[in-house]
Amino acid sequence: MPKRLVDRIRSIMPGSGKKKSPVYQRREIPRDQHNVSRSMISEAAKKVLHRLNKSGYEAYLVGGGVRDVLLGGKPKDFDIATNATPEEVHDLFRNSRLIGRRFRIVHVVFGREIIEVTTFRGNAGQTDDAADADDRKTSEHGLLLRDNVYGSMEEDALRRDFTVNALYYCIRDFTVIDFANGVDDLNNRQLRLIGDPETRYREDPVRMLRAIRFAGKLGFDIEPATEAPIKELAPLLTHIPAARLFDEVLKLFSAGHGEATYDLLTQYNLLAPLFPETVKALEAGEPDDLIRKALRNTDARIAQGKSVTPYFLFAAMLWPALQAEWRRRQDNGDPVQPALHGAIGKVIGRQVQATSIPKRFSGPMKEIWELQMRLPRRQGKRAFTTMSHPRFRAAYDFLLVREDAGEIEPGLGKWWTEFQKGDERHQERMLSQLGSEGPKKRRRRRKPVKRPVQ
Repeated sequence: MPKRLVDRIRSIMPGSGKKKSPVYQRREIPRDQHNVSRSMISEAAKKVLHRLNKSGYEAYLVGGGVRDVLLGGKPKDFDIATNATPEEVHDLFRNSRLIGRRFRIVHVVFGREIIEVTTFRGNAGQTDDAADADDRKTSEHGLLLRDNVYGSMEEDALRRDFTVNALYYCIRDFTVIDFANGVDDLNNRQLRLIGDPETRYREDPVRMLRAIRFAGKLGFDIEPATEAPIKELAPLLTHIPAARLFDEVLKLFSAGHGEATYDLLTQYNLLAPLFPETVKALEAGEPDDLIRKALRNTDARIAQGKSVTPYFLFAAMLWPALQAEWRRRQDNGDPVQPALHGAIGKVIGRQVQATSIPKRFSGPMKEIWELQMRLPRRQGKRAFTTMSHPRFRAAYDFLLVREDAGEIEPGLGKWWTEFQKGDERHQERMLSQLGSEGPKKRRRRRKPVKRPVQ
């Protein structure tokens, strides 16, 4: 291994210059010692690998796809790393597009499937090359602002975040290539950062969220040195653009292990930077039963292959904050409905400062909340009007979650379930029965008409 590379590896290892750093060496695992098979790789990914190889470039399946196959799972996405530049990859594939600003990558499109191709990158260590230094800038907090350094395959592996993600599969000789003892960590079911954890988290605080996501998704423990700085460094997430954190929240809660992820975020103080108003409400005594029930339902839907709508997820996560603000405004004398509208505006306004919520999601979220007031009002034509609302189904599902969480008395959800299933005659009968069960209006006494004296 070149001396410069060894020096770079040592520079990112824990206790650089003070303690003996672990030495990472390339390890090739032959086909008869691992379970990765070409049959587990999508046809699109194989086409990209073969074309790059036939054109004289190195190309490997890398990261989560290799990790998940080794764990016996079925990857949803396949990423490829190569020594070809983005422009060279783009020239090879007419069905590709160049994306990215901080670091250019190529998306090769096969219908609905996208194969992401990245050029080998230099590791996160310091560089002596002046040109490389110009392409690598950090903020005062250590946040990596620009990292456009190309490198070797070894450097590419050692600049990745976790050892279990620094695994490569070669389709030419069917070997798995391990640079950071990732296979050992897979066998021990633990997440370990490559390099000094504090430095790596400061470079990109989102790595803390990735640690939580993988721990929740894979059921892995976070290795002690990797978890040690997280609670202290959690506030660094406030320096990350709100739009990027929105995407990270969706990844966190859309992997099918939402409740476990929620518990880990809470445990490591990472929920507050993402949902500051929610955490404030929970600390003030608001229950999180609805959040947990919503996340369990989301996990169940994902397990069944069903889709999950971001606005429903955010409506649940922000519900305790909305309840607290809504109650505060009513206590201050605001009528119920204006208090709700004011609370919605304030809660969303504060939330978007932490994680942005696109209007295509914030609008439906507001409607779900507002419909919670309309669902109990069913007399006359109100039930038909409410049921025709485009967001009725989501609001109805939200109502069921509220009932299951014990927030409101059961019964209303069952009524709406039966009402949707019934024909028009049955619905009219239900409404008629509802009217007879409700409180009768007192008839207003008419004032006597004074007749002129004749």
